[in-house]
Amino acid sequence: MNLLLVKSFKVNRKFIICFFILLIISLSILLFVSFANDSVEEEKEDDYIKWVDFNVTSEAMNLTSKLDIDSHNSDSEIKYNWIELLSYLACKCGGNFDNFKQSDLDKLVERLQNGETIEDITKDLKYYDYYYEAYSAILSNFIGNYSIETKKENGETSFTQKYGVKAFLPIAKNYSFSHYDDFGKSRSYGFQRTHLGNDLIGSIGTPIVAVESGTIAHLGWNQYGGWRIGIRSFDGKRYYYYAHLRKDHPYVEKLQEGDIVKAGDVIGYLGMTGYSIKENVNNINVPHLHFGMQLIFDESQVDSPNEIWIDVYEIIEFLKQNCSEVYMSNQETKDYSRKFDFMDENTE
Repeated sequence: MNLLLVKSFKVNRKFIICFFILLIISLSILLFVSFANDSVEEEKEDDYIKWVDFNVTSEAMNLTSKLDIDSHNSDSEIKYNWIELLSYLACKCGGNFDNFKQSDLDKLVERLQNGETIEDITKDLKYYDYYYEAYSAILSNFIGNYSIETKKENGETSFTQKYGVKAFLPIAKNYSFSHYDDFGKSRSYGFQRTHLGNDLIGSIGTPIVAVESGTIAHLGWNQYGGWRIGIRSFDGKRYYYYAHLRKDHPYVEKLQEGDIVKAGDVIGYLGMTGYSIKENVNNINVPHLHFGMQLIFDESQVDSPNEIWIDVYEIIEFLKQNCSEVYMSNQETKDYSRKFDFMDENTE
């Protein structure tokens, strides 16, 4: 009897040991899988662009946009995409367009005309996908189909369908301004920081227009930007910042947060407000529009240290070709409106 008990105890002990070993292995596997899944989820959540150094020249933008627009306005079988062309060129010049070569663009066009696809040409270019995503976030709504109001000889107006540049210079047509590439320069009001935009120096009261169609996200006083406007593009990728607007009458009549504005609409007036906790104060030495563009690849980059602001100097140079003509539409309030209406797929 005692022998049987001893044997039974030994069997049960082995069983218990095996059970605990299997339990430990199972728990280890579960913990590993859970950790791996968390890591994958964290990697997925964190898988977005966190920095963009945009230095594409207006020359490169003009050359590639012309190829794009001309091909879409002709019977050409090949339809160029200027963002694809720019992304390829960025790979060739290492992201530094000071090294841009016309010959690289010519060779690319020749290969495309000879039947190669952009996918085949770029499949082995390590950073092509990055440049394409980054440049798409910046330029995707600058060129495309739109309708613009035109006036006939008899005075009647109608809409004309077009394909071309549909983003506008932020300064209205026939108003002069000057600027230089001041992105990244030091600023000291409030705290030491860098300049995250481009200053367009002009006259007080110059009508300011929306570069792109979008929604008014911010409107009001900011001690750094004075009276300012923030517009979010419909795809959510771009946030346009217009600052230092005119004292007393900074915005176009009845403009408010949540409003939808069209590319080329008058939104406000150039001034010199800002650098003051107190509202409606001119504390800027030179009248100018501070114009900036923030890129948003993930909502965590909104209002956080992870914001991405790009140098827009060359974009301003590129947009000089497309200005919105305006007129005084309200003699009493001295407000201006665009002269010719505009519609695209976002505002129809």
